[in-house]
Amino acid sequence: MTREESEVSLAAVGVAPDTRFPLLEAGLSCALHEDPAREADPARTLVDEASRRLQTRLATERPEDAICETLGGDLQLGGDLFTPDHPDNADLICVCDRRKGLSIALGLIYLEAGRRCGLTISGVDFPGHFLLRIETPDGPVALDPYAGGRVVMPSELTHRALNTGLMPNVANRLDALMAPVSDRQVLIRLQNVIFARAVQSLNFERAERSALRRALLSPGDHHPWLDVAAAREGQGRLSGALEALGRAQALGGSPVATRLAGDRVRRKLN
Repeated sequence: MTREESEVSLAAVGVAPDTRFPLLEAGLSCALHEDPAREADPARTLVDEASRRLQTRLATERPEDAICETLGGDLQLGGDLFTPDHPDNADLICVCDRRKGLSIALGLIYLEAGRRCGLTISGVDFPGHFLLRIETPDGPVALDPYAGGRVVMPSELTHRALNTGLMPNVANRLDALMAPVSDRQVLIRLQNVIFARAVQSLNFERAERSALRRALLSPGDHHPWLDVAAAREGQGRLSGALEALGRAQALGGSPVATRLAGDRVRRKLN
């Protein structure tokens, strides 16, 4: 798949309803858009194996235990403890190959495998750290894919929330902390992480690609185009930055903010 073909695929996903969002394939398209010189089939094979193993365990084990033992134990899918800032940790194809990565990238594999086995599982936009929510006969349970899918107890959820700076009256609200998010939001959050890390390392080409993927995945949102503009400005592609700012304003972006950014870019052109 070429980069252009990936963009066509992501654009089609972007206009699809949330109820038909193909999380795994969209994640693979994002990875191929970043580096087209690869094959996605090994990643699909890993998910197939995870699903088969999980289905077998579910016959005799509780869902939360089966997921942890299958994906975190059998397949060794967990966080990269030694090089957590490595770019491969946010790339789904690389994560499947290395069996380690960011919590949110690992979460795509956990979500896909769990759903293929009939489990009700979703992403949780927990502050500072992506988690999973699985519905069990005893109620919802939080899982941490970075820790191999282990269960996160309610007291630990509150402790983690407090450490991110949330006020106690918010950190104690498990219903809010465990609120599920759509698959589209999961993949967009992953692209946000890639963008932030790319900007931090001054890799503005990578930052532009991740921002463009967000724009394709959420075509009605003007914010990704602001990031595309900033990334192009960082590369010195000033005409392209102005074009992206125009797209942001056409989608409802703040006229004042886009005008100020446009004026700054135009001054550089002159």
